Amino acid sequence: MNTHLLNTEIQAFINNHLDTNIASLLLKGINFPSLETKEIIEQIEAKKRCKTKLSTWFSTEKIYYPNKLNIEQTSSETTAKHKLGLLKGKTIIDLTGGFGVDCYYFAQHFNKVIHCEINEQLSQIVSHNYNQLEVENIQTIAQDGLAYLQNNEISLDWIYIDPSRRHDSKGKVFFLKDCLPNVPVHIDLLFNKANNILIKTSPLLDLTIGLNELKHVKTIHIVAVNNEVKELLWVLENGYTDGVTIETCNIKKDTNETFRFPLEEKISTSSQYSLPLAYLYEPNAAIMKSGAFHTIANKLEVSKLHQHSHLYTNDTLIDFPGRAFKIEKVMPYNKKLLKKEGFEKANITTRNFPESVEQIRKKHKIKDGGDVYLFFTTDLENNKIVIQTKKVA
Repeated sequence: MNTHLLNTEIQAFINNHLDTNIASLLLKGINFPSLETKEIIEQIEAKKRCKTKLSTWFSTEKIYYPNKLNIEQTSSETTAKHKLGLLKGKTIIDLTGGFGVDCYYFAQHFNKVIHCEINEQLSQIVSHNYNQLEVENIQTIAQDGLAYLQNNEISLDWIYIDPSRRHDSKGKVFFLKDCLPNVPVHIDLLFNKANNILIKTSPLLDLTIGLNELKHVKTIHIVAVNNEVKELLWVLENGYTDGVTIETCNIKKDTNETFRFPLEEKISTSSQYSLPLAYLYEPNAAIMKSGAFHTIANKLEVSKLHQHSHLYTNDTLIDFPGRAFKIEKVMPYNKKLLKKEGFEKANITTRNFPESVEQIRKKHKIKDGGDVYLFFTTDLENNKIVIQTKKVA
């Protein structure tokens, strides 16, 4: 950690060049005797990535940034705030602390937070930044989190862990057993120190595989931001053997779309099917990840268009966790019919359809945009259809 980067003049240079072309800066060079050009460039690139993802850090003076990879891998403030609502207690440890965003928010609800980070330089950076952010109840430890647990007599309310998905020999991995640290192997050690564990995993991890690798899973949270799944959060409780609950949340600018159901309902529930009625519904990404295709139809009393289409319909507009549309016309998929309709511009979605959006646009010369939303899908009678809709505000 080069503290010269925190000098007022250098901080001003960084702030004044956040939108400057990096290649031109490298070409010109940066003339600060105490620093290499590369060090300043790294600060500019990392800080720029924080503008929307970590606005608290971005707007705080003299924050020291690690390399941009650490920024890419850290939780956003949006998802860190969401985690805060899932936990209660007095003490928590983050075994894989990283840039420390989650710990910053844990500190708002817990009396004591322990941040473990095996990278000594990153740990120093995080400690400095907590001082700048005026946080006093986080202890930073430059040590492997599991080793710290093994070597200390400590009792905690919660353990939080975000295993690294970059394996030394296998590259990027998704199975928990391939991540570092290997949580399934060390689960007994973790439960020996705390009764509650929160694990953050890749959004690509299959829920069934995760359940097979872990034990005492109580709740799985599927967290999306603006309809993109960002995190899977696994809540484990020591000794818990009852059914698993799935909670989905799509965090939007003005509201959160939530849906909760027992995992067993995915197997036991069936759907009603219908041809398109007055309204069309498209589930958000968190629902899609959960696989609750029959459950949502049953709970919200909507009908599926087809077993594999994952689009829903009914006659009365409801509050649905996803997008809602007013159906204006339903037509068979036919090149002549589409040409006759004269769709020069439209928003296109495909569900259970043999052609991609790109193929449809090229084939029928339909540009992207406008107020018309076209769904190319398959109905319950296995007919290929096009549903013309208008988005419900």
